[in-house]
Amino acid sequence: MPLLDGRTAVITGAAQGLGYAIAHAFLAEGANVVLGDIDGAAAAAAAARLGGDERTLGVECNVVSEVHMDRLLAAATSAFGSVDIMVNNAGITRDLTMRKMSLDDFSLVIDVHLKGTWLGTRAAASVMREQGTGGSIINMSSISGKVGNPGQTNYSAAKAGIIGLTKAAAKEVGFAGVRVNALQPGIIETAMTQKLTDEVRSARLADVPLGRFGTPEEVAQVALFLASDMSSYLTGISIEIAGGRNI
Repeated sequence: MPLLDGRTAVITGAAQGLGYAIAHAFLAEGANVVLGDIDGAAAAAAAARLGGDERTLGVECNVVSEVHMDRLLAAATSAFGSVDIMVNNAGITRDLTMRKMSLDDFSLVIDVHLKGTWLGTRAAASVMREQGTGGSIINMSSISGKVGNPGQTNYSAAKAGIIGLTKAAAKEVGFAGVRVNALQPGIIETAMTQKLTDEVRSARLADVPLGRFGTPEEVAQVALFLASDMSSYLTGISIEIAGGRNI
Protein backbone atom coordinates (compact mmCIF):
# COMPACT_ATOMS: atom_id res chain seq x y z
CA MET A 1 0.00 0.00 0.00
CA PRO A 2 1.32 3.50 -0.80
CA LEU A 3 2.72 5.37 2.21
CA LEU A 4 0.17 8.20 2.02
CA ASP A 5 -2.76 6.31 0.56
CA GLY A 6 -5.95 8.40 0.75
CA ARG A 7 -4.44 11.24 2.77
CA THR A 8 -4.61 14.89 1.80
CA ALA A 9 -1.51 17.07 1.76
CA VAL A 10 -1.43 20.85 1.50
CA ILE A 11 1.86 22.39 0.36
CA THR A 12 2.62 26.11 0.15
CA GLY A 13 5.03 27.57 -2.37
CA ALA A 14 4.36 24.48 -4.45
CA ALA A 15 4.38 25.82 -8.01
CA GLN A 16 8.10 25.15 -8.33
CA GLY A 17 11.26 24.06 -6.53
CA LEU A 18 11.09 22.14 -3.28
CA GLY A 19 7.32 22.50 -2.94
CA TYR A 20 6.69 21.02 -6.36
CA ALA A 21 9.11 18.14 -5.76
CA ILE A 22 7.38 17.36 -2.46
CA ALA A 23 3.98 17.46 -4.15
CA HIS A 24 5.23 15.03 -6.80
CA ALA A 25 6.60 12.61 -4.18
CA PHE A 26 3.41 12.72 -2.11
CA LEU A 27 1.20 12.16 -5.14
CA ALA A 28 3.26 9.13 -6.13
CA GLU A 29 2.62 7.67 -2.67
CA GLY A 30 -1.16 7.96 -2.94
CA ALA A 31 -1.90 11.38 -1.45
CA ASN A 32 -4.35 13.95 -2.67
CA VAL A 33 -2.26 17.09 -3.15
CA VAL A 34 -3.29 20.74 -2.85
CA LEU A 35 -0.66 23.11 -4.20
CA GLY A 36 -0.78 26.63 -2.79
CA ASP A 37 1.18 29.46 -4.36
CA ILE A 38 1.03 33.25 -4.43
CA ASP A 39 0.69 32.88 -8.21
CA GLY A 40 -2.64 31.08 -8.61
CA ALA A 41 -2.15 30.45 -12.32
CA ALA A 42 1.24 28.87 -11.63
CA ALA A 43 -0.31 26.70 -8.92
CA ALA A 44 -2.98 25.50 -11.34
CA ALA A 45 -0.38 24.84 -14.03
CA ALA A 46 1.77 22.87 -11.57
CA ALA A 47 -1.23 20.77 -10.58
CA ALA A 48 -1.86 20.09 -14.26
CA ARG A 49 1.76 19.03 -14.80
CA LEU A 50 1.41 16.56 -11.96
CA GLY A 51 -1.44 14.92 -13.80
CA GLY A 52 -4.32 17.31 -13.39
CA ASP A 53 -6.57 14.49 -12.26
CA GLU A 54 -9.02 14.31 -9.39
CA ARG A 55 -6.18 14.06 -6.85
CA THR A 56 -4.54 17.45 -7.52
CA LEU A 57 -5.68 21.03 -6.97
CA GLY A 58 -3.91 24.37 -7.41
CA VAL A 59 -4.97 27.32 -5.24
CA GLU A 60 -3.79 30.91 -4.98
CA CYS A 61 -2.41 31.61 -1.50
CA ASN A 62 -0.43 34.51 -0.09
CA VAL A 63 0.90 32.90 3.08
CA VAL A 64 1.10 36.16 5.02
CA SER A 65 -2.68 36.49 4.77
CA GLU A 66 -4.80 34.75 7.40
CA VAL A 67 -7.75 34.86 5.01
CA HIS A 68 -5.76 33.21 2.20
CA MET A 69 -4.42 30.52 4.52
CA ASP A 70 -7.86 29.64 5.84
CA ARG A 71 -9.19 29.61 2.28
CA LEU A 72 -6.42 27.24 1.19
CA LEU A 73 -7.26 24.70 3.89
CA ALA A 74 -10.98 25.10 3.25
CA ALA A 75 -10.38 24.31 -0.42
CA ALA A 76 -8.54 21.14 0.61
CA THR A 77 -11.27 19.93 2.94
CA SER A 78 -13.97 20.82 0.41
CA ALA A 79 -12.25 18.90 -2.38
CA PHE A 80 -10.92 15.92 -0.44
CA GLY A 81 -12.61 15.87 2.95
CA SER A 82 -9.61 16.35 5.23
CA VAL A 83 -6.18 17.85 5.79
CA ASP A 84 -3.76 15.19 7.00
CA ILE A 85 -0.42 16.74 6.03
CA MET A 86 0.66 20.37 5.90
CA VAL A 87 3.98 21.50 4.43
CA ASN A 88 4.82 25.14 5.11
CA ASN A 89 7.35 25.66 2.36
CA ALA A 90 6.72 29.09 0.81
CA GLY A 91 9.71 31.42 0.95
CA ILE A 92 11.63 34.24 -0.65
CA THR A 93 15.08 35.79 -0.37
CA ARG A 94 16.23 39.41 -0.27
CA ASP A 95 19.95 38.90 0.30
CA LEU A 96 22.01 41.96 1.21
CA THR A 97 24.46 42.87 3.93
CA MET A 98 22.92 44.60 6.95
CA ARG A 99 24.44 47.89 5.83
CA LYS A 100 22.55 47.73 2.53
CA MET A 101 19.40 45.85 3.59
CA SER A 102 16.28 47.97 3.94
CA LEU A 103 13.76 47.49 6.72
CA ASP A 104 11.24 46.46 4.06
CA ASP A 105 13.57 43.70 2.82
CA PHE A 106 14.07 42.47 6.35
CA SER A 107 10.37 42.56 7.23
CA LEU A 108 9.19 40.90 4.02
CA VAL A 109 11.45 37.87 4.46
CA ILE A 110 10.50 37.53 8.12
CA ASP A 111 6.81 37.79 7.24
CA VAL A 112 6.79 35.26 4.41
CA HIS A 113 8.89 32.65 6.19
CA LEU A 114 8.08 33.04 9.87
CA LYS A 115 4.62 34.60 9.90
CA GLY A 116 3.58 32.41 6.95
CA THR A 117 4.76 29.28 8.73
CA TRP A 118 3.00 30.31 11.92
CA LEU A 119 -0.27 30.94 10.09
CA GLY A 120 -0.02 27.62 8.26
CA THR A 121 0.87 25.69 11.39
CA ARG A 122 -1.93 27.28 13.38
CA ALA A 123 -4.56 26.74 10.68
CA ALA A 124 -3.55 23.16 9.92
CA ALA A 125 -3.34 22.18 13.59
CA SER A 126 -6.84 23.55 14.14
CA VAL A 127 -8.27 21.52 11.27
CA MET A 128 -6.43 18.37 12.33
CA ARG A 129 -7.62 18.67 15.93
CA GLU A 130 -11.21 19.08 14.81
CA GLN A 131 -10.91 16.02 12.59
CA GLY A 132 -9.71 14.00 15.56
CA THR A 133 -7.37 11.91 13.44
CA GLY A 134 -4.07 13.68 14.07
CA GLY A 135 -1.75 14.72 11.29
CA SER A 136 1.73 15.78 10.27
CA ILE A 137 2.92 19.38 9.88
CA ILE A 138 6.29 19.92 8.22
CA ASN A 139 7.94 23.34 8.38
CA MET A 140 10.70 24.29 5.96
CA SER A 141 13.61 25.82 7.82
CA SER A 142 17.18 25.92 6.48
CA ILE A 143 20.72 25.14 7.52
CA SER A 144 21.13 28.93 7.30
CA GLY A 145 18.99 29.14 10.42
CA LYS A 146 21.61 27.13 12.28
CA VAL A 147 24.95 28.36 10.93
CA GLY A 148 23.99 31.80 9.58
CA ASN A 149 25.11 33.12 6.22
CA PRO A 150 26.54 36.55 5.44
CA GLY A 151 24.05 38.66 3.54
CA GLN A 152 21.16 36.71 5.04
CA THR A 153 20.45 38.24 8.43
CA ASN A 154 16.76 38.34 7.49
CA TYR A 155 16.63 34.80 6.06
CA SER A 156 18.80 33.22 8.78
CA ALA A 157 16.73 34.87 11.51
CA ALA A 158 13.47 33.69 9.95
CA LYS A 159 14.70 30.14 9.49
CA ALA A 160 16.03 29.97 13.06
CA GLY A 161 12.67 31.23 14.27
CA ILE A 162 10.91 28.42 12.44
CA ILE A 163 12.83 25.89 14.53
CA GLY A 164 11.64 27.50 17.77
CA LEU A 165 8.10 27.74 16.42
CA THR A 166 8.16 24.06 15.45
CA LYS A 167 9.33 22.90 18.87
CA ALA A 168 6.78 25.03 20.72
CA ALA A 169 3.91 24.01 18.46
CA ALA A 170 4.80 20.33 18.81
CA LYS A 171 4.39 20.63 22.58
CA GLU A 172 1.03 22.36 22.21
CA VAL A 173 -0.69 19.92 19.84
CA GLY A 174 0.97 16.57 20.50
CA PHE A 175 -1.89 15.51 22.75
CA ALA A 176 -4.15 15.55 19.68
CA GLY A 177 -1.85 13.30 17.67
CA VAL A 178 -0.61 16.22 15.57
CA ARG A 179 3.11 16.01 14.89
CA VAL A 180 5.14 19.12 14.01
CA ASN A 181 8.63 18.76 12.59
CA ALA A 182 11.05 20.80 10.49
CA LEU A 183 13.48 20.29 7.63
CA GLN A 184 16.75 22.20 7.32
CA PRO A 185 18.04 21.91 3.75
CA GLY A 186 21.46 23.16 2.79
CA ILE A 187 22.21 24.32 -0.73
CA ILE A 188 19.65 22.65 -2.98
CA GLU A 189 19.57 23.15 -6.74
CA THR A 190 16.47 25.32 -7.15
CA ALA A 191 15.65 28.54 -8.99
CA MET A 192 16.26 30.41 -5.72
CA THR A 193 19.79 29.09 -5.17
CA GLN A 194 20.75 29.32 -8.85
CA LYS A 195 20.60 33.11 -8.42
CA LEU A 196 23.69 32.94 -6.18
CA THR A 197 26.94 34.17 -7.67
CA ASP A 198 29.59 31.65 -8.71
CA GLU A 199 31.77 32.91 -5.87
CA VAL A 200 29.09 32.25 -3.25
CA ARG A 201 28.25 28.84 -4.72
CA SER A 202 31.91 27.80 -4.63
CA ALA A 203 32.27 28.97 -1.03
CA ARG A 204 29.16 27.07 0.06
CA LEU A 205 30.23 23.92 -1.80
CA ALA A 206 33.58 23.94 -0.01
CA ASP A 207 31.67 23.39 3.26
CA VAL A 208 29.81 20.29 2.03
CA PRO A 209 31.56 16.97 2.78
CA LEU A 210 29.58 15.11 0.11
CA GLY A 211 31.03 17.53 -2.45
CA ARG A 212 27.81 18.43 -4.25
CA PHE A 213 24.59 20.33 -3.80
CA GLY A 214 21.38 18.49 -3.04
CA THR A 215 18.37 18.01 -5.28
CA PRO A 216 14.72 18.87 -4.60
CA GLU A 217 13.90 15.18 -4.92
CA GLU A 218 16.24 14.33 -2.04
CA VAL A 219 14.50 16.87 0.19
CA ALA A 220 11.12 15.49 -0.91
CA GLN A 221 12.04 12.00 0.25
CA VAL A 222 12.77 13.24 3.77
CA ALA A 223 9.51 15.19 3.75
CA LEU A 224 7.78 11.95 2.75
CA PHE A 225 9.32 10.22 5.76
CA LEU A 226 7.99 12.91 8.11
CA ALA A 227 4.56 12.87 6.45
CA SER A 228 4.17 9.11 6.71
CA ASP A 229 3.70 6.66 9.56
CA MET A 230 7.40 5.82 9.34
CA SER A 231 7.92 8.82 11.64
CA SER A 232 4.86 8.24 13.83
CA TYR A 233 6.79 8.77 17.09
CA LEU A 234 8.74 11.84 15.99
CA THR A 235 7.69 15.38 16.80
CA GLY A 236 9.44 18.65 17.56
CA ILE A 237 12.60 17.70 15.68
CA SER A 238 14.52 19.20 12.78
CA ILE A 239 16.36 17.16 10.17
CA GLU A 240 19.36 18.63 8.35
CA ILE A 241 19.54 17.78 4.64
CA ALA A 242 22.83 19.47 3.92
CA GLY A 243 25.31 16.89 2.67
CA GLY A 244 27.11 16.90 6.00
CA ARG A 245 27.64 20.65 6.23
CA ASN A 246 28.45 21.66 9.82
CA ILE A 247 29.04 18.12 11.10
